[in-house]
Amino acid sequence: MILLRNIFVLIALAILTTACASSKSGKAYSRGETQRVQTVEVGTVIAIQNVLIEGTKTPIGAAAGTVAGGLIGAGSANSSGDRIRGVVGAVVGGVAGAAAEEGLTRRKGQEITIKLDDGSVISIVQQADKELAVNDTVRILTQPNGTKRVTR
Repeated sequence: MILLRNIFVLIALAILTTACASSKSGKAYSRGETQRVQTVEVGTVIAIQNVLIEGTKTPIGAAAGTVAGGLIGAGSANSSGDRIRGVVGAVVGGVAGAAAEEGLTRRKGQEITIKLDDGSVISIVQQADKELAVNDTVRILTQPNGTKRVTR
């Protein structure tokens, strides 16, 4: 019964951790980015380089792993050995949880180099968009906070 409960806790924590990931795509907007005026520039894609966008590193993954590792390590926690295993499980779980969160939220990205119509060259990194290719005419949308995205 305890093992089943621990497995359920691990599954729930994994779901919660992945639900925290946000999109870095040029097509995804956060709620706060909607209904705001954006400046628009036009240019031509001159290069695309595949990159890796790091995953999130919040306390959520480490905390979830610590709880899960502690529960699994402790078992029934009736003896001092169970308590020691619980502490070790919590430490190992915390490290594993942090690594799992970063790995689960990591994304493939693209560094897109664009020659603007005014002749200047810029580069923007965003989540990979298979629709973009070299020589595409694109729009560069800039939010008031400076966030930029590339769309066709």
